[in-house]
Amino acid sequence: MGSGQVTPTSELSDFQGKHVTVAGLGVSGVPAAKALHARGAIVTVVNDGDDARAREQAAELKALGIAVRLGDGATLPEGTELIVTAPGWKPDKPLFQAAGKAGVPVWGDVELAWRLRGPGAAPWLAVTGTNGKTTTVQMLASILRAAGLRTAAVGNIGVSLLDAVLGEEEYDVLAVELSSYQLHWAPSLRAHSAAVLNLAPDHLDWHGSMEAYARDKGRIYEGNRVACVYNAADKRTEELVREADVEEGCRAVGFTLGTPAPSQLGVVDGILVDRAFVENRQKNAQELAEVSDVNPPAPHNIANALAAAALARAFGVPARAVREGLRAFRPDAHRIAHVADVDGVAYVDDSKATNTHAAEASLAAYEPIVWIAGGLAKGATFDELVAKSARRLRGAVLIGADRALIRDALARHAPEVPVVDVDRTDTGAMLQAVTEAKRLAQPGDTVLLAPACASMDMFTNYNQRGDAFAAAVRELEAGA
Repeated sequence: MGSGQVTPTSELSDFQGKHVTVAGLGVSGVPAAKALHARGAIVTVVNDGDDARAREQAAELKALGIAVRLGDGATLPEGTELIVTAPGWKPDKPLFQAAGKAGVPVWGDVELAWRLRGPGAAPWLAVTGTNGKTTTVQMLASILRAAGLRTAAVGNIGVSLLDAVLGEEEYDVLAVELSSYQLHWAPSLRAHSAAVLNLAPDHLDWHGSMEAYARDKGRIYEGNRVACVYNAADKRTEELVREADVEEGCRAVGFTLGTPAPSQLGVVDGILVDRAFVENRQKNAQELAEVSDVNPPAPHNIANALAAAALARAFGVPARAVREGLRAFRPDAHRIAHVADVDGVAYVDDSKATNTHAAEASLAAYEPIVWIAGGLAKGATFDELVAKSARRLRGAVLIGADRALIRDALARHAPEVPVVDVDRTDTGAMLQAVTEAKRLAQPGDTVLLAPACASMDMFTNYNQRGDAFAAAVRELEAGA
């Protein structure tokens, strides 16, 4: 880890008279356009779509005097000096290629928020990773609140960073979730401390390669002041710390589900302990909480709790607040959520497990399992997932467009596991899947919805898929 320099914010935020193109409407584009316009920029919004929602948003912006071009997101408006893009816009879009040729910089909404911070702005504790970001940021915010700090969970989590930075509410510190997309477009972000929870292949169609994906994730460590938190079980996260250019004195702090080494947080005899932010860490450790304080206490969720605790401790939070914050935390729906017990079988909804890495973590939390899986594979393969989880499986019920890929992996690596193929895609498909799972399950088993796939082939999103699972379990419960 080297030393980084932070560019003074005041040098970067003079937008008066500057021609700025905002790429994309939606949850990030509209606030960005308004914020820039309010600061004297001459703003043009370009958007690929021209649907009813886009026209409604365009009308709102035009009423303020902001130019909007619908159905034309490829052409660089003449005179553009800066592009501020929605995070989902891919780097290979013609608009950005034209910007590159013209020497026009491209920022994301996170970059804009970072540069618009006022004097004495709240520092950022930032979290990224393939899985677990939202849960970890919410745990972190809960711990910070328990320490009496004014905070909010923001970023990729629902609350716009622009709103948090420009709003009237004052914060002591922000718990910030950042996606790889957002980090790609945030070159000058410098967090107080940051964590990369894990790395697994995801969004490779957007980034182009695993190397580019990891590189964008690693941007979160650039310029960190106090701690770069990494996953000791995922060496790639530690490598990103080694490659980062940070401020003098910033430390590498690991987290592990095992006994922690010095400068790590870990678990000893069911207790979460800190050997990083203590005096004489070669010999001393500080008890933070018990595993039973983590809700739910699945292995990957304990890892999330340790990462959150590490960031909080880097900010000076006392051990007492870690325990209180973890106890107060309640996970969002569809994240290893216990729905009901029916005839001695537990039914668990982890519809948020939309890729193989998340599903692997979910499957590792239970045994024996009747696994409900399938949907849109997004280019994923399932051999490694099935091979690692085979011994835990009582049976499998497969749904969705790409279920054959999982069925074939089961045939190769778990041929003794009974498999039921649900080939319907109507609203009754989930009820059939849950009914088949009940038939395969025995008392003491867990029926686990951990699809390892996206949901859009059958559902609007993973929330609707999880709701369908919960409704089917309740119907099963009523008839039990």
